[in-house]
Amino acid sequence: MRKFLIEVDRYMMDCNSRGLSVKTLRSYEQTLRLFERYLYEQYGVEDPAKVKTEHIRNYFSYVRERGKYGALADDYTAKTNNPHNRPDYGKQVSETTLANYQRNINAFFNYLYNDKAIRKNPCEGIEKIKPQRKVKQLLSENELHLFFRSFDVSKFHEYRNWVIARLILDTGARIGELLEVMPADIDIRNGAMLLRKTKSKHDRYVYYSQKMGRSLKSWLEYRDRYTDSPYVFPSIRGNKMDIRNIESAFKKHGRLVGINVQPHQLRNNFAKYYLLNGGDWLTLSRILGHSSVEVTQQAYLDFTDQEVGRKYQRHSPLSNLNI
Repeated sequence: MRKFLIEVDRYMMDCNSRGLSVKTLRSYEQTLRLFERYLYEQYGVEDPAKVKTEHIRNYFSYVRERGKYGALADDYTAKTNNPHNRPDYGKQVSETTLANYQRNINAFFNYLYNDKAIRKNPCEGIEKIKPQRKVKQLLSENELHLFFRSFDVSKFHEYRNWVIARLILDTGARIGELLEVMPADIDIRNGAMLLRKTKSKHDRYVYYSQKMGRSLKSWLEYRDRYTDSPYVFPSIRGNKMDIRNIESAFKKHGRLVGINVQPHQLRNNFAKYYLLNGGDWLTLSRILGHSSVEVTQQAYLDFTDQEVGRKYQRHSPLSNLNI
């Protein structure tokens, strides 16, 4: 095995020991294996200590030119994934994806440098890729109504997904956090839910409305009749759900009514509706589990002009003063 791949394996073991999510681990490894293959095929580089800054810069140019799915870390995956059949095959790789690649590669070389496996960090001096932030669509009341109506709640899996979708919109919880929840984490009386496995590694509470509380109580009673799973939102067989299955389900139901819906979009919509309805930044930051108000503002200060106008109408000084 080439030394670069040996170091990748060592790095991945370290990441795993730090409790990073499966999604994050998969992203790191895919990025590094694609980069390793490029280095070996283009420059014959097998040792990370021989990687130069120009190699990394050239790699980003190469990715921009080749387009989506133009390279594979393992040829075997082409037989199972059939990338050539994808509708977006060869289309331009987004700057957001490139920024993720850069962040993953930086993290790897920082690890090697701090571990003294390399003498110089080749990432130093490379300008950070800053993708233009896309404004996430705020789904209208009618669109949300159509989306929720598309679920057949007489079926276990669709009823589960319906409750999950409404819970994200009502609490702002991440989908991965909800899939870890167990019945003991829910306080029905006080309308609170304890999230134990969070992105920040710190427990936090989220709160839900009385309307959501009624739906959640009904779901728990229904769930108990069909499974003894330790999870509140298990698979039909009682196992922990995979995030990707929920993402696929939301996309499917969104397509049925002509809109695009993703779990994180519902979290984003929770935050925006919370602010549009008069909520404050500090409380929102705590609910979302962000490290600071500034982080929350950076993530959710992308209101459209129409949304800003709507918020203004609620808080117009003249409208709210008896003058």
